[in-house]
Amino acid sequence: MPLILLVVVFYFLLIRPQRKRQQEQLQMQNSLVPGTRVVTTTGLFATVTAIEDDDVVLEVAPGVETRWVKGAIGRVLTPVEEETVDNGDAVQDTALGEPVVDADRGANEGSTDKKS
Repeated sequence: MPLILLVVVFYFLLIRPQRKRQQEQLQMQNSLVPGTRVVTTTGLFATVTAIEDDDVVLEVAPGVETRWVKGAIGRVLTPVEEETVDNGDAVQDTALGEPVVDADRGANEGSTDKKS
């Protein structure tokens, strides 16, 4: 009896959620259309320019296109409103998710350079 219970728990905690994630990933990859901003599984940000069978042509920079398999697309980026959020020390651009240098603060502020 404990062995059967262990198999059932294993199924509901590990196997079922993994299958659900795989189905969601496959659905996302099949719903790609040209013009969609994506991130590959290796971390490359690009825009889909064409879809051919199991291949996707991605534009990584203006005029630079590369061919990838659909399985290499990790996620689709959703467009966000351009706004900046001040979170203390650094200002973060929420559209890109990257820190932005605050023009009011000195470039060498907090520097640990010691002069002898």
